Amino acid sequence: MRLHVAGTGEVLTVDPRRLVVAGYTGRDEHAVAEHIAELAAIGVPEPATVPAFYDLDPGLLTTDPVVEVGGPATSGEVEPVVVRHDGRYFLGVGSDHTDRDLERTDIAAAKAGCPKPIGGSVAEVDLSTVDWDRIVVDSSVDGWPYQRGPLSALRRPDELLARLTAVLGETTGDLVVFCGTLPLLSGQFVYGAYWRTHVELPGGPTLTHAYETKQRSE
Repeated sequence: MRLHVAGTGEVLTVDPRRLVVAGYTGRDEHAVAEHIAELAAIGVPEPATVPAFYDLDPGLLTTDPVVEVGGPATSGEVEPVVVRHDGRYFLGVGSDHTDRDLERTDIAAAKAGCPKPIGGSVAEVDLSTVDWDRIVVDSSVDGWPYQRGPLSALRRPDELLARLTAVLGETTGDLVVFCGTLPLLSGQFVYGAYWRTHVELPGGPTLTHAYETKQRSE
Protein backbone atom coordinates (compact mmCIF):
# COMPACT_ATOMS: atom_id res chain seq x y z
CA MET A 1 0.00 0.00 0.00
CA ARG A 2 1.50 3.32 -1.13
CA LEU A 3 0.66 6.36 1.00
CA HIS A 4 1.70 9.96 0.35
CA VAL A 5 2.79 12.10 3.31
CA ALA A 6 0.87 15.36 2.96
CA GLY A 7 2.98 18.44 2.23
CA THR A 8 6.30 16.59 1.97
CA GLY A 9 6.39 14.65 -1.28
CA GLU A 10 7.40 11.53 0.66
CA VAL A 11 5.82 8.25 -0.41
CA LEU A 12 5.53 5.36 2.04
CA THR A 13 5.34 1.74 1.03
CA VAL A 14 3.32 0.27 3.89
CA ASP A 15 2.98 -3.49 4.29
CA PRO A 16 0.67 -3.92 7.30
CA ARG A 17 1.30 -6.99 9.43
CA ARG A 18 -1.91 -6.21 11.30
CA LEU A 19 -5.17 -4.35 10.75
CA VAL A 20 -7.20 -3.58 13.87
CA VAL A 21 -10.59 -1.86 13.89
CA ALA A 22 -11.39 -0.42 17.32
CA GLY A 23 -14.97 -0.09 18.48
CA TYR A 24 -16.73 1.55 21.44
CA THR A 25 -13.91 4.09 21.75
CA GLY A 26 -15.94 6.94 23.24
CA ARG A 27 -14.47 8.73 26.25
CA ASP A 28 -17.79 8.83 28.09
CA GLU A 29 -17.82 5.31 29.52
CA HIS A 30 -21.38 5.64 30.84
CA ALA A 31 -22.67 6.64 27.40
CA VAL A 32 -20.75 3.76 25.80
CA ALA A 33 -22.29 1.29 28.28
CA GLU A 34 -25.78 2.62 27.52
CA HIS A 35 -25.13 2.27 23.78
CA ILE A 36 -23.98 -1.34 24.22
CA ALA A 37 -27.16 -2.08 26.20
CA GLU A 38 -29.32 -0.52 23.47
CA LEU A 39 -27.62 -2.65 20.83
CA ALA A 40 -27.95 -5.78 22.96
CA ALA A 41 -31.70 -5.15 23.19
CA ILE A 42 -31.98 -5.47 19.39
CA GLY A 43 -29.75 -8.53 19.22
CA VAL A 44 -26.28 -7.06 18.60
CA PRO A 45 -23.76 -9.09 20.64
CA GLU A 46 -21.93 -7.31 23.46
CA PRO A 47 -18.18 -6.84 22.95
CA ALA A 48 -15.66 -8.93 24.89
CA THR A 49 -13.76 -5.79 25.91
CA VAL A 50 -14.39 -2.04 25.93
CA PRO A 51 -12.91 -0.64 23.80
CA ALA A 52 -13.30 -3.62 21.48
CA PHE A 53 -10.54 -4.59 19.06
CA TYR A 54 -11.35 -6.49 15.89
CA ASP A 55 -8.22 -8.11 14.45
CA LEU A 56 -8.84 -8.26 10.70
CA ASP A 57 -7.04 -9.34 7.53
CA PRO A 58 -4.81 -6.47 6.31
CA GLY A 59 -5.80 -7.51 2.80
CA LEU A 60 -9.13 -5.73 3.40
CA LEU A 61 -7.36 -2.35 3.20
CA THR A 62 -7.77 -0.52 -0.08
CA THR A 63 -7.19 2.95 -1.51
CA ASP A 64 -9.25 2.11 -4.60
CA PRO A 65 -12.09 4.49 -5.59
CA VAL A 66 -14.51 1.57 -6.17
CA VAL A 67 -14.98 -1.31 -3.72
CA GLU A 68 -17.11 -4.45 -3.97
CA VAL A 69 -19.55 -5.38 -1.21
CA GLY A 70 -21.50 -8.57 -0.73
CA GLY A 71 -25.03 -7.23 -0.32
CA PRO A 72 -27.29 -4.16 -0.32
CA ALA A 73 -27.27 -3.52 3.46
CA THR A 74 -23.75 -2.15 3.91
CA SER A 75 -22.61 1.28 5.02
CA GLY A 76 -19.47 3.20 5.89
CA GLU A 77 -18.40 5.37 8.81
CA VAL A 78 -15.61 7.93 8.80
CA GLU A 79 -12.71 7.07 11.14
CA PRO A 80 -9.33 8.57 11.98
CA VAL A 81 -6.75 5.94 11.07
CA VAL A 82 -3.35 5.57 12.76
CA VAL A 83 -0.64 4.02 10.61
CA ARG A 84 2.64 2.85 12.15
CA HIS A 85 5.46 2.47 9.64
CA ASP A 86 9.17 2.02 10.42
CA GLY A 87 8.59 3.26 13.96
CA ARG A 88 6.89 6.47 12.80
CA TYR A 89 3.20 7.31 13.21
CA PHE A 90 0.86 8.84 10.68
CA LEU A 91 -2.79 9.91 10.72
CA GLY A 92 -5.08 9.12 7.82
CA VAL A 93 -8.76 8.89 7.03
CA GLY A 94 -10.69 5.68 6.48
CA SER A 95 -14.15 4.17 6.44
CA ASP A 96 -15.17 1.17 8.52
CA HIS A 97 -17.48 -0.20 5.85
CA THR A 98 -19.63 -2.91 7.46
CA ASP A 99 -22.32 -5.45 6.59
CA ARG A 100 -25.22 -4.24 8.76
CA ASP A 101 -27.33 -7.39 8.36
CA LEU A 102 -24.50 -9.62 9.56
CA GLU A 103 -23.66 -7.17 12.35
CA ARG A 104 -26.81 -8.20 14.22
CA THR A 105 -25.34 -11.63 14.91
CA ASP A 106 -21.55 -11.36 14.48
CA ILE A 107 -19.85 -7.96 14.61
CA ALA A 108 -16.37 -9.25 13.78
CA ALA A 109 -17.67 -11.14 10.73
CA ALA A 110 -19.65 -8.07 9.64
CA LYS A 111 -16.51 -5.95 9.69
CA ALA A 112 -14.45 -8.65 8.00
CA GLY A 113 -17.07 -8.99 5.29
CA CYS A 114 -16.35 -5.61 3.67
CA PRO A 115 -13.26 -3.83 2.33
CA LYS A 116 -11.75 -1.11 4.52
CA PRO A 117 -11.25 1.99 2.36
CA ILE A 118 -8.42 4.33 3.36
CA GLY A 119 -7.24 7.60 1.86
CA GLY A 120 -3.97 7.71 -0.03
CA SER A 121 -2.60 10.70 1.93
CA VAL A 122 -1.50 10.77 5.58
CA ALA A 123 0.06 13.30 7.96
CA GLU A 124 2.94 12.43 10.29
CA VAL A 125 2.00 12.92 13.95
CA ASP A 126 3.37 12.48 17.46
CA LEU A 127 0.67 10.46 19.21
CA SER A 128 1.45 11.94 22.63
CA THR A 129 1.21 15.58 21.54
CA VAL A 130 -1.16 15.66 18.56
CA ASP A 131 -4.02 18.12 19.15
CA TRP A 132 -6.56 15.30 18.96
CA ASP A 133 -9.52 17.18 20.43
CA ARG A 134 -9.44 19.83 17.71
CA ILE A 135 -9.31 17.39 14.82
CA VAL A 136 -12.66 17.30 13.00
CA VAL A 137 -14.03 14.43 10.94
CA ASP A 138 -17.00 14.33 8.62
CA SER A 139 -18.61 12.08 6.07
CA SER A 140 -21.33 12.25 3.46
CA VAL A 141 -23.26 9.60 1.54
CA ASP A 142 -24.67 10.23 -1.92
CA GLY A 143 -24.04 13.95 -1.35
CA TRP A 144 -25.92 14.16 1.97
CA PRO A 145 -24.19 15.00 5.30
CA TYR A 146 -23.84 11.84 7.38
CA GLN A 147 -21.43 12.56 10.26
CA ARG A 148 -19.48 15.53 11.59
CA GLY A 149 -17.72 16.45 14.81
CA PRO A 150 -14.44 16.79 16.74
CA LEU A 151 -12.42 13.83 17.99
CA SER A 152 -12.75 15.10 21.56
CA ALA A 153 -15.52 12.48 21.88
CA LEU A 154 -13.05 9.64 21.26
CA ARG A 155 -10.16 8.24 23.28
CA ARG A 156 -6.73 9.62 22.42
CA PRO A 157 -4.68 7.44 20.06
CA ASP A 158 -1.80 6.88 22.49
CA GLU A 159 -4.23 5.57 25.13
CA LEU A 160 -6.07 3.48 22.53
CA LEU A 161 -2.85 1.83 21.33
CA ALA A 162 -1.84 1.08 24.92
CA ARG A 163 -5.19 -0.65 25.49
CA LEU A 164 -4.84 -2.49 22.19
CA THR A 165 -1.46 -3.86 23.31
CA ALA A 166 -2.95 -4.94 26.64
CA VAL A 167 -5.68 -6.92 24.84
CA LEU A 168 -3.88 -8.26 21.74
CA GLY A 169 -0.27 -8.28 22.94
CA GLU A 170 2.76 -6.58 21.46
CA THR A 171 2.62 -5.94 17.72
CA THR A 172 5.63 -5.58 15.46
CA GLY A 173 6.01 -4.21 11.95
CA ASP A 174 3.59 -2.01 10.10
CA LEU A 175 0.25 -1.55 11.85
CA VAL A 176 -3.04 0.09 10.81
CA VAL A 177 -5.65 0.98 13.44
CA PHE A 178 -9.12 2.42 12.77
CA CYS A 179 -9.76 4.49 15.91
CA GLY A 180 -13.54 4.71 16.15
CA THR A 181 -16.27 6.94 14.82
CA LEU A 182 -18.90 9.52 15.74
CA PRO A 183 -22.71 9.23 15.88
CA LEU A 184 -24.70 9.50 12.67
CA LEU A 185 -26.38 12.88 12.20
CA SER A 186 -29.72 11.21 11.46
CA GLY A 187 -29.25 8.33 13.89
CA GLN A 188 -30.03 5.90 11.06
CA PHE A 189 -27.75 3.85 8.80
CA VAL A 190 -27.91 4.78 5.12
CA TYR A 191 -27.10 2.15 2.51
CA GLY A 192 -25.80 4.55 -0.11
CA ALA A 193 -23.42 4.12 -3.03
CA TYR A 194 -21.07 7.13 -2.92
CA TRP A 195 -19.12 7.90 0.25
CA ARG A 196 -16.88 10.85 1.01
CA THR A 197 -14.79 11.18 4.20
CA HIS A 198 -12.58 13.91 5.65
CA VAL A 199 -10.20 14.42 8.56
CA GLU A 200 -9.32 18.08 9.19
CA LEU A 201 -6.17 18.72 11.25
CA PRO A 202 -6.00 22.12 13.00
CA GLY A 203 -3.49 24.26 11.14
CA GLY A 204 -2.69 21.30 8.93
CA PRO A 205 -3.99 19.42 5.93
CA THR A 206 -7.46 18.08 5.30
CA LEU A 207 -7.22 14.40 4.40
CA THR A 208 -9.94 13.18 2.06
CA HIS A 209 -11.05 9.90 0.60
CA ALA A 210 -14.03 9.19 -1.63
CA TYR A 211 -15.18 5.81 -2.84
CA GLU A 212 -18.11 4.11 -4.50
CA THR A 213 -19.58 0.73 -3.57
CA LYS A 214 -20.55 -1.87 -6.12
CA GLN A 215 -22.45 -5.01 -5.22
CA ARG A 216 -20.45 -8.13 -5.93
CA SER A 217 -21.88 -10.32 -8.67
CA GLU A 218 -22.54 -13.91 -7.66
